[in-house]
Amino acid sequence: MLEGYLEIDGKEIPRALLGTSPFIGAAHFGHRARLYLLDLYRNPEAMARIMIKSYDLGVRGIQLIPHAPIIEALQIAQHEGCPLDIIATIGSEPGSDDIALVSNLEPQAMLIDPLITDQADWNIIGEKLDAIKDTGSVAGLITQFPFSTTRKLFDSPVLNDFKLYMIPLNRLGYLMDCDTFGPDERTHFKEIIKKLDKTIIAMHVMAAGIITPDDAFDYLKTVDFVDMAALGIASEVEAEESFSKLFKR
Repeated sequence: MLEGYLEIDGKEIPRALLGTSPFIGAAHFGHRARLYLLDLYRNPEAMARIMIKSYDLGVRGIQLIPHAPIIEALQIAQHEGCPLDIIATIGSEPGSDDIALVSNLEPQAMLIDPLITDQADWNIIGEKLDAIKDTGSVAGLITQFPFSTTRKLFDSPVLNDFKLYMIPLNRLGYLMDCDTFGPDERTHFKEIIKKLDKTIIAMHVMAAGIITPDDAFDYLKTVDFVDMAALGIASEVEAEESFSKLFKR
């Protein structure tokens, strides 16, 4: 499942991505976030080993959060013969010129961070989407509120200005903006996502470790609107367990 590449605007984009949210100790990992900061973010060599292991397992893309230690880790992995294609997140650090920084890394795509997307300030979002496209990268958005933000996008002036849309998705509805995620919610969600008509990247598919890879991928296999997925991986063991099972589905 999710092997190979998609062609978007003439660019080959891997369908399976190594996610890097564990590397920055993202808050949704709870008590593990502090450990990830200590063990990974402050240790580019450890992050590089995860990248290299993922590449050895067949992963060809990385969802890069462009913090300096992660870029350093990527450069180590590249030097070791692992040329991961970059799908970068921009705007995660307020005030930073991520687009200029990331464009030097020659990414296939850039996605606007949910901190910006979910504010629905269409002027700011439109300017950033234009700036991304000016670099030659495929433009996209990331949301942490896939129900509410998707509804807003239908009437927005940026609806036709992006190709990729990254959303949280797992069978529990964890880290999604819904109280329950039963049959009715899943049907409605499918309808609005398919109506949006974008290339969909799923994230949080293992619900920050609450769901096992087997359980997560069995659910993902039932969803017909997901084109790509990013898996946040915190160790070489997790990479082996997760990507080997993903590609066997």
